[in-house]
Amino acid sequence: MSQKTFFFVAGLIFLVIGLLHVARIIFQWEAMIGGWEVPLWLSWVALPVAFYLGFHGVKYSKRI
Repeated sequence: MSQKTFFFVAGLIFLVIGLLHVARIIFQWEAMIGGWEVPLWLSWVALPVAFYLGFHGVKYSKRI
């Protein structure tokens, strides 16, 4: 796998994760990890991080 493909696929995965965080916030979905209920505010923190990584991954794949 080339670096260009890697950055593009990784960027798309992070963008999808960001969209899932948006859906979780809108629909108030619960998330459980090993019996621990993940608080909704954690999606607010993860949302900009996921979109930032996704955007820059796709952008960087086009520069290579």
